[in-house]
Formats: sequence, structure tokens, C-alpha cells
Amino acid sequence: MNTPPPPHTPRRAARAAALASALCLLVSGCSVLGAADDASDGDAGSGSGAGMKVALVTHGGKGDAFWDLVRRGAEAAAAKDGIDLTYVSDADPAAQAGLVRDAVRDKVDGIAVTLAKPAAMRGPVAQARAAGIPVVGLNSGIDAWRPTGLLEYFGQDESVAGRAVGDKLDDLKAKHALCVVHERGNVALEARCAGVKKTFRGDTDNLYVDGTDMNAVTATIAARLRQDRTIDEVVTNGAQYALTAVKAVRQAGSRAEVATFDLNKDLVRAVRDGSVQFAVDQQPYLQGYLAVDALWLYRTNGNVSGGGAAPVLTGPAFVTRANVSAVARFAAAGTR
Repeated sequence: MNTPPPPHTPRRAARAAALASALCLLVSGCSVLGAADDASDGDAGSGSGAGMKVALVTHGGKGDAFWDLVRRGAEAAAAKDGIDLTYVSDADPAAQAGLVRDAVRDKVDGIAVTLAKPAAMRGPVAQARAAGIPVVGLNSGIDAWRPTGLLEYFGQDESVAGRAVGDKLDDLKAKHALCVVHERGNVALEARCAGVKKTFRGDTDNLYVDGTDMNAVTATIAARLRQDRTIDEVVTNGAQYALTAVKAVRQAGSRAEVATFDLNKDLVRAVRDGSVQFAVDQQPYLQGYLAVDALWLYRTNGNVSGGGAAPVLTGPAFVTRANVSAVARFAAAGTR
């Protein structure tokens, strides 16, 4: 059951001023120019969210271009809605939980959070709810957002996306896939590889690498390809890892193809030149945008996307050499 949103003070003041103006006209016909000016001032330069504070707390690592896209989307929504947005992130689940608690102590009006490690977020989310702060989820944790107590969720069903990739590999006549996981224990990455294995008729092996060390990622993938020459497909879980996998394939002298989840402008070029077969786009910019905008809509109008019962899906969508031109200009602008 969704509880009514706590009133947002600047918006409430504007409504009160408008009501006073209407009553004044009805009862005595007096001038309302001053009241109208006051209401206008409350919303000046904003989307009626003036004074509203939102924290976006992710598990993104430093320098990861994927999270730059999420952040840009969130900032675009904040600018539209007149929201004071704070973006913070930490790949360590305990540290990420601490950032959520910091947001609660700062008395923000809403929190958007990723659930890469859901167990770590249960306590902080409960603390936010007890403080009357709505929390929405994005990107990771599609199977955990409701049990964790989140209001809404925006992202890709990673299991569905993985199964779609498995089907795609069958269409491409692949026989042996290596699914590269760059963060052990991340529920989204594990779900993707499990989905691939579920539908792909060939063999699927997981390879765990240290995603914070790109040289080590290259070396580990190359070593595995040298060890097993039957691997004819490398599936990565991020655009930068796909580009690293291309390098590893060359170093190993392998004939394996590379495919990936997620997209950025460099990956667009790789799809266009054929060094990467395809990418699965979950639209991170859209995830950030919708999460922040959803908090504004909830605070100002009581809206809950999906009714609080169903997630809002942002993917999967396949980007191949045949359709890459359609998204290339957006990727160049840093929004895809």
C-alpha cells in the first residue's frame, strides 16, 4: 500500500497563495496582484520543485562511463524539475549504505539507490522510510526492490536480457560462450550470465575478473582464450570491458567474437566497424532521469510509476551494425 506523499513546503505555499487569491476574489473583489506575485516567486526558475533535495546513491566505480550516463540523465531531470541533486557513489556495499544514511541525516526529500548488493541496503532504506523519505530504485535489484521497501524501480530485467542474448548467440551459430563478470556478487551481472546460460544451446562458462584493473582484465581473458580454443564468443557486462575483450582476443590469437551488455560512444564505433557484434542497451541515461523525475512526481502529485507493484523497464534493446546509426548521434552527445 502506498502512503500519501509528505507535503513539499514550497509547492504547498504556492497552493495556499492561489487559494487565498481565489477566496479574496469571491468574497470581496479585492486586488490579488500581490498574492499572484508571491506564488510566482515560489516556483521561479524551476519545475515546481524549488527547494526539493534528492540524493542519487549508486554502486558505480570511479571513472566508469556507464555511471556518467546515469548521472547526466538524473541531472537533466533535476534541472527540469528544479531539484537540488546530489550524486554520490561507492562500489563497496558498506560504504554505499553509509552514503544512504548520510542522505537520511541530511533530511533530503527523496533518495534514488541501486541495489547491486541488496542485503546491504535494507537497513538504510528502512531508516529512510522511518524518516518519511521516499526511496526509489534503479539499475540493479529488480528482484529485490519490493522486499527492500522501495517505492518504484527503473531498469532492465537482467534475467530477461540474458536470455535474449542467449537466443541471439544461437542465431549467430555460436558454440561456446565466455561470460565475463567484472564484479563478483553483483546480482545484476550474475543474473545476466545465468540468463545467457538458460537459453543458449551451446556451452557457457563464467569468468570472474577484477573490474578495477583493466590490464588484469585483458590478461585474464587472453589467458582463458589461449587455454580453451573452443571459446568462440566472449560476452562482457560493460562497454569498456567489451573493448578490453577485443584487445584480449587479438593478444590470444583467438577467433572468438565479442558481444556485450551496455553501450557508450566508443562501443558504438566498435559495433559500427564490426569488432563488437552487438550491444544490449539498457538506457542508463533514462534510468537516472526517470528515478529523479519519479521522486518529483511523487512529492508534487502523488504519482507512483508501475503502481508500486511492477518495475518500469528501460531495456533490453539490441544495437547491431544494422541499426547503430540510429543511436550514434545520441552516444556522441553523451546521452546513450
